[in-house]
Amino acid sequence: MPDRQSSPEPSKVATSLSDKSSDISDSKGEMPESPKDPKFTQEAGKRKRNRIMYALLAVGLIVVTAMTLLGFRLQQVVSDKFTGQLWQLPSVVYARELILQPGAKVRYEEVLNELKQLKYQPVDAPSRSGEYKASRLKLEFIRRPFTFKEGKEDERHVVVEFDYSVVKRISEWVERGGKKELKQLGIIRIEPKMLGMLESQTTEQRIYLPKDQMPSALIDALITTEDRDFYQHDGVSIVAIGRAFIANVKAGRTVQGGSTLTQQLAKNLFLSSERSLWRKIKEAYMALIIDHNYDKDQILDAYLNQVYLAQSGKQSIHGFAMGARFYFGRPLSELRVDQQAMLVGLVKGPSYYNPWRYPERATARRNLVLRMMHDNQMIDSASYERAIQRPLDVQEKGQLSRRQPAYFDQLRRELTEEVGDKFESGKGLRLFTTLDPLSQEKAEEAVRATMPKMAKKAGANIENAIVIADRNTGEVRAMVGGSKPGYAGFNRAIDAKRQIGSVVKPAIYLAALSQPERFSLATSLEDKPLKLTGERGETWSPRNYDRQYRGAVPLYLALAKSYNIPTVNLGMAVGLDDVIDTMAKLGVDRKEIPPLPSMLLGAFTLTPFEVTQMYQTIASGGRKAQLKALSAVVTNDGDVLFQQLPVASQVVPEQAAWLTMYGLKKAVTEGTARYLNGQLPSSRLAGKTGTSDKGRDSWYVGIDGREVVTVWMGKDDNSNSNLTGSSGALRLYTDYILRRDPEPLVQQQPSGISTFDYQRNQNGTYSQRCLGQDHFPAWDPNGTLKVTCVKKVQRFFQNLFDW
Repeated sequence: MPDRQSSPEPSKVATSLSDKSSDISDSKGEMPESPKDPKFTQEAGKRKRNRIMYALLAVGLIVVTAMTLLGFRLQQVVSDKFTGQLWQLPSVVYARELILQPGAKVRYEEVLNELKQLKYQPVDAPSRSGEYKASRLKLEFIRRPFTFKEGKEDERHVVVEFDYSVVKRISEWVERGGKKELKQLGIIRIEPKMLGMLESQTTEQRIYLPKDQMPSALIDALITTEDRDFYQHDGVSIVAIGRAFIANVKAGRTVQGGSTLTQQLAKNLFLSSERSLWRKIKEAYMALIIDHNYDKDQILDAYLNQVYLAQSGKQSIHGFAMGARFYFGRPLSELRVDQQAMLVGLVKGPSYYNPWRYPERATARRNLVLRMMHDNQMIDSASYERAIQRPLDVQEKGQLSRRQPAYFDQLRRELTEEVGDKFESGKGLRLFTTLDPLSQEKAEEAVRATMPKMAKKAGANIENAIVIADRNTGEVRAMVGGSKPGYAGFNRAIDAKRQIGSVVKPAIYLAALSQPERFSLATSLEDKPLKLTGERGETWSPRNYDRQYRGAVPLYLALAKSYNIPTVNLGMAVGLDDVIDTMAKLGVDRKEIPPLPSMLLGAFTLTPFEVTQMYQTIASGGRKAQLKALSAVVTNDGDVLFQQLPVASQVVPEQAAWLTMYGLKKAVTEGTARYLNGQLPSSRLAGKTGTSDKGRDSWYVGIDGREVVTVWMGKDDNSNSNLTGSSGALRLYTDYILRRDPEPLVQQQPSGISTFDYQRNQNGTYSQRCLGQDHFPAWDPNGTLKVTCVKKVQRFFQNLFDW
């Protein structure tokens, strides 16, 4: 049997253990250290520290790499912004400029109103731009510096004297030999009113103004209150952060910020208002980049034009130049030191220090800024005391200007037609227009005052439109597109095509009077029942508005009283083709006129804008000037992209237009518009009422020495308005012209026009008589009327002597 495996002998076990011990001993034959041995612990700690150090180095390397990459990205963002155009700048829109020269028919009251519109300040003795002194028939003012479309002009201290309704003399204060004296001037231009902005692709509104054109007191106050170490730090101020931290700890709340102007600029240009550490890191980083790459004046220039100062609806107000317009309605250069201090105070929080909602807060903040200016010896004690006692003097409500949405609609259309692709939104272009601020203001006031009264007669949904153009140049002076002038929407002035009714009639009478051998103001027209039959056998029986028939009436009276049947008879006698030709010459699109007898009573549609064009041609003596709202487009660098001067051409005989205007004056003195003469007797105005079929449209076109004004009234659904031209549109025009103060309509009698005597017959018509009791002007190019009369006189004396 095999033997069992036996256990090792004790001696061999000992030997084995001894061998193993020697195997694990060190070279010196020492035993290894115990884990609890201090030396072992030290080595382990060292290894741990190394691992942490390597980890930190790795993290640091990652952070440095990330920050470097972030820096490159932020550097690119900053560089792209600062080397290109910093902001989307909206196009600034200006009204027409008022030009004064000796002999010009401009009244004292008009220029005074212009200065008030432009927010010139009345003073005892003008000493700075934007100030004026008014005395009887004399105005002294310092015209603001302004960059007109032809170039920049400095401020000018002028005196304008008036002789009733004309400019008598213009003088300028100049310095010669250390003394001031008056020098005669041939012309002076008053800067145009800023109407507002033509919207760009951004909601930010600003007027760029270079730092060197801003008041030094405002800049010093800003630096003192917001970043006193601006010129010392590198974009981020550790001192300011520490100072703010201490102030906030003492107050137990946030009362002071540590951000520099450069940091605020970085946040406003590139970042959101999110409160987070990451945003603050990026803000500080960008501030360092901005400060490293650009000098302090460049940074300050950007800040002064970027700073957020208010919210106006969807539009945010940026920059001190725009802020001055928004809060005070005046250029920044004209603000008093207390007004500048208020703007600086708003930087801390425009909503919190809103001067209309929280005037006490705004005043306290303004006064704090003034005190800091005083403490830093920027203003003396007397100036400080005066400044803190002043009211805020902000305008009634925050606005850049009154909105003229209807006018701006026309402006955009002309920009598309005339400028096209050369017009670039967001480039800060300057648009010069033909708008007259006073006419626009008075038209809007008239609408607000009259339309509620009309609503009681015609219903709450009654609407209106007004187009006002210069009588001679065709320049559009004002426009209202509806019963709420300041609100954008359907622009009835240029988009509402409505039946024009009797406002068509002057074109018919002008066509007749252009044939002097056949027609004159005294020509008798039949007024009795009429039936016209068309080519297809259809009949048309027009009637007079009052359903009366007078047998026969003189031509001028048929126009003045707007009789329908005499007008149709006249138009048919002239010929539809000739009437349509005349309308086309006056500016009406031929395609809009149906070649039917009913068009003689206005049974076709035109817009108020188109009607105004027709009447402008008549009112200017037959010289058509295309209606235009846009005068010039100029770039920020002064390059003129587009400019047009008023151009008129003679399209119908001057004599015929003059005689037609004679009839339209009679419409005011004894015809359908005599209500106006009752309000303004001896005003020498002309006009024409119009009412379309079933009272759907009420029209009035009024003409004074200055303007042609077309007023329409009606309902968008084309239902009956229960208004005639006399009871509706004429009332709105009367309200307007009473506010605007009309210029008498004085037209020079053209050559070929002479006055002749007429005898009134029993039936109301007139016959020419050499010694008649009534007198009418007539165009007698061939001397027919004059010769007839002379022959009759000769025959009378011949018979006398023969007897």
